[in-house]
Amino acid sequence: MSTDSIEQILTRIERRIAIRRSLSIVAVAVAAVVVYFGTGFLGTRPVPDIVRFAQFDFFFAEFIKYAQPTFVDLTFYTQENGIGGLGAIVATIARPMTIVDTVGSLRSSLIVSAVVMTLAIGIVGTILGFPFALFFGVFGSERVTPFPFNFLFRGVMSTIRAIPALVWVFIYAALVPLSPLTAMLAVATDTIGNLGRLFTDELEEIEEGPIEAVSSTGASRIQVINFGMLSQVSTSFVAWTLYILEINTRIAISLGVVGAGGLGQYIQQNLNLFNSYRAGAGLVTLLVLVLSIELLSSRLRARLRPSEHESKGFLDSVRDLADGGKWLGTSTDR
Repeated sequence: MSTDSIEQILTRIERRIAIRRSLSIVAVAVAAVVVYFGTGFLGTRPVPDIVRFAQFDFFFAEFIKYAQPTFVDLTFYTQENGIGGLGAIVATIARPMTIVDTVGSLRSSLIVSAVVMTLAIGIVGTILGFPFALFFGVFGSERVTPFPFNFLFRGVMSTIRAIPALVWVFIYAALVPLSPLTAMLAVATDTIGNLGRLFTDELEEIEEGPIEAVSSTGASRIQVINFGMLSQVSTSFVAWTLYILEINTRIAISLGVVGAGGLGQYIQQNLNLFNSYRAGAGLVTLLVLVLSIELLSSRLRARLRPSEHESKGFLDSVRDLADGGKWLGTSTDR
């Protein structure tokens, strides 16, 4: 290659780099302008006025209170005896039966009960919505239902996804009073749309080989769907269900803010009453709950990966669940 050709290539590369750099600068400038005027639009006043009248002192004072949570509402025992701060956690661990009594009360004014209620909303809602998501997800795939009839099922899922769970909870409030039951129905409905669409997308990516193999044996249409299609995506379906369960737990918290019970309602009630120390305890509990669910869900989904089960029996896989390094992703034994 001649020296001139090399110089031309280098010049062309430099031009492309310069163009990309210019485009990046323009994109950042456009984003800054959109954010600036968008903030003014949403704040109904120019950004300098928003900054001038913002209550920064009050905000930071409240934030400091959130960082000093009191768990006096952790259980019946801590609430009745006025045990606050982190000492409430120690007192609760020392008296585990108080946890049972608190959970049985189903009161959102107690943190332990609110956490269990939130988990129940997310888990039961996911389980209830799963079979409907499976039905609409499978029949929404063109591999199962011919075009354009599959769009009847896709349309139902799209309609459900278009309405947020926060709206579904008020729709169901016409059926039963606003309560954890209403939140559970909203989560179940939301699961149908979100999980069903994920199921449909997975079925669109399956291979034709197993389908043709099952069809060649003279299997019925249902058998082809079951053994030729669903057998290819069963692991992915379980993984996606765990992921949606993780999301549904967060949704259950947000639904509590509107009075549907659970941890969200506990936080909202204390924020309304300016009980910042108690609200801080709810926020800390929320953080621990969400991170725990996310860690558990991610590790369970990791265990579903085929590469982690190669040359392992069922007992070996169960034994690996006790390996803390695998749950934290630090184990070198894969």
